[in-house]
Amino acid sequence: MRFTIVYASATGHTEDIAERLKVLLPGSELKDLDRMDFVKELEESEALICCTPTWNTGSETKRSGTKWDEHIDNIPYLSLKGKPIAIVGLGDSAAFSKYFCDAMEELYKSFESAGGRMIGHVSVEQYIFDDSKSVIDGMFCGLPLDEDNESEKTDERLQSWARLIMKEVII
Repeated sequence: MRFTIVYASATGHTEDIAERLKVLLPGSELKDLDRMDFVKELEESEALICCTPTWNTGSETKRSGTKWDEHIDNIPYLSLKGKPIAIVGLGDSAAFSKYFCDAMEELYKSFESAGGRMIGHVSVEQYIFDDSKSVIDGMFCGLPLDEDNESEKTDERLQSWARLIMKEVII
């Protein structure tokens, strides 16, 4: 199954992570949310990985601070029934420990409402943070990454997660 990796980036960290995922997932396609036909390209994809930072910490809505915020309310109306969808979130677990990767949950719930088959849940065990809206039923609803404080763990986390979602798309 071919992944379409869609990202929106404010500082370049999220774009970098999306590019690194593309290398780990042969045959995947990389899309900048700012430069794509949102509805058409998401609906026509085989499987999605959506990458977002969290900038608007503490907010109830529009937490990414990127182009995702412009589309978040429209996602539930897309035709994505059964499509495998995974979320990657970037955050700062030290400075914003009470809001770690909160934007990931907002995307997750929107894509789930659109009928997406949500994959790529990650254990909270290897992370240090106080709270996150992205913890659902005791697991992160996607892959949280902290390039500010734990960049040395990113490669291993990306590799493990890429293997996980490759298995999950086949199920």
